[in-house]
Amino acid sequence: MVTTAEGEIVVGQDIGHHEFEITPELVAEYMAGTDDQNPWYTGDSPFGGPVAPVLTLHSEVYRHGGWYLKNIFGNLHARQEWDLFAPMMVGQQVSTHSTIIDRYIKRGRDYVVNEVQVYGEGGRLLSRGRTHQSFLLDESNEGTVVDKQREKTKARRAEPGEGDFEEEIAPLEKTVTLEMCKTFSFGTNYHNDLEQAKKMGFPDIVVQGMMPICFLSELMTKRFGEGWYSGGRMSVNLVNVLWGEDGGVTCRGVIREFTAESSARRAHCEVWAEKADGTKVIVGSASAVV
Repeated sequence: MVTTAEGEIVVGQDIGHHEFEITPELVAEYMAGTDDQNPWYTGDSPFGGPVAPVLTLHSEVYRHGGWYLKNIFGNLHARQEWDLFAPMMVGQQVSTHSTIIDRYIKRGRDYVVNEVQVYGEGGRLLSRGRTHQSFLLDESNEGTVVDKQREKTKARRAEPGEGDFEEEIAPLEKTVTLEMCKTFSFGTNYHNDLEQAKKMGFPDIVVQGMMPICFLSELMTKRFGEGWYSGGRMSVNLVNVLWGEDGGVTCRGVIREFTAESSARRAHCEVWAEKADGTKVIVGSASAVV
């Protein structure tokens, strides 16, 4: 067991666990917050009844409190990784466990990595998510941390999708509304309230980074179905802020290659989410079993 001074966050620190049921209400909240209306979530599915969206527990990491650094002014979600092993069925009892697995400094920010594991009945591991949250190194608590011009600089531009690939995945266009933000991000905060956003150093509402990540999961679900639920992987960087006034994103992906995996194949994909002007919000990789 790691012993720490009060308020200190170190690698190996046990943040805690939760136990609860995947209820129809929880699934309905996800559907409203992402506008993902897959009929599998409320009716029959290949898994024998209603199955929860893959990333239903997208923000469980934030419900495990006590792991943020002292100065939360200007903090941002910087990177996210997912490993998906088995579906969560509606009505299933699950437990989650949160642990600090890394901490590092990069480009003037202090990063804390929190891993949340989700377990089903009998202790089966259903999924694992690693959230890289970044914090300012100094004690700043005023001014603008990220302005809207930053994304227009050459250093913030990303051009995924170039070069040879096996298949282009059908794009997914998603509109983001204030009501979706209020449903998706619990409480009143800089993800759904303009005044709170300004207090945190941002000129506009910062759409929670997990939302476009969930959109990418919907893209993968539509293309790969069961192979995304059982064996899916994602590793993405949040490279630019999706602002409340941006209105939405288009999610895209290409299959770069297929590799053998037992009697099946794994599709290795490049995925990204972009604004109407082409500015990339999220870029990274994902894979699924086919």
